[in-house]
Amino acid sequence: MTYRHLVDPALAPMLENEFPALSAANLKDFRAALVHQFDAGPSPAIRSEVRVRTRDGGPEVRLIIHTPHGGGANRPAIFFIHGGGMVLGDAAMGEGVHGALALRHQAVVVSVDYRLAPETPFPGAIEDCFAGLKWLFAHAAELGVDPSRVVLMGESAGGGLAASLAQLARDEGGPRVCAQILIYPMLDYRTGSKEDPHPNPVTGEFSWTRANNRFGWEALRGAYVPTDARAGHFSAALGRDLSNLPPAFIATGSLDLFFEEILEYSRRLCRAGVPVELHSYPGAIHGFNFVPTAWMTESFNRDLHDALSRAFGSGESSAEQKNAR
Repeated sequence: MTYRHLVDPALAPMLENEFPALSAANLKDFRAALVHQFDAGPSPAIRSEVRVRTRDGGPEVRLIIHTPHGGGANRPAIFFIHGGGMVLGDAAMGEGVHGALALRHQAVVVSVDYRLAPETPFPGAIEDCFAGLKWLFAHAAELGVDPSRVVLMGESAGGGLAASLAQLARDEGGPRVCAQILIYPMLDYRTGSKEDPHPNPVTGEFSWTRANNRFGWEALRGAYVPTDARAGHFSAALGRDLSNLPPAFIATGSLDLFFEEILEYSRRLCRAGVPVELHSYPGAIHGFNFVPTAWMTESFNRDLHDALSRAFGSGESSAEQKNAR
């Protein structure tokens, strides 16, 4: 049975180019193809790179930095984590988009090139993200960044890593961001498996499927058994305590495989006293915003930029941030 009739007609171009079934055999080839498929063009901002060390002794992680022209001080910042199901993509995929974000919000955008699974299983990716976030805060003054106005932002797997990073930073006494922007985040390793706590028959048929979700999570999990205190750092939905996390903006589509886990995570954040702004776009599938002319993409972009503007205008003061840590 197909639920194609539920997909909004504005997203018809996505249905013409289905995302392939991933496997160990085709992963290398698809990684190479993805670089061209999601090329957003050169950054219109000032682009630079640095490499930072992680505490787990792995190789240095690359950070790509997009800085508005003209210099400045006390600017906001976005720490961005790319998507790709934990197994695909890199920090350079969205350079044009990140540069445009930097110019629109006069913000420094730092994108982290975390290590991918299965070559690097948990906790490699989250450790890379944590190292990058700490570097951003440690170098805020030279970047012209106000540390009280730093936002975590990620798409898909990057959204899941952003949610886990918010938990890790809280648990480890790390930097405290003023908001987390989670775009159709990949939160629960059980989704699409026999352990799925919220199976929904109409989600996940298109774009990112149950089979690909199982592949991505198993690649990341490796030999790790997510039953200890680090479980939420692996899969954000497994976090036992969601209190004292940054306010969240969360966006998804009603047909996205992650729809149910996002609803549950949003409910849990609210119950823990975390402010949540949740958007669900009807008839939208995973990655819908890659169709720039679709009405839901236009709505999403307005919602996203409004949320960023509010976050940047109401960040915690440096004194409040210091006291929180």
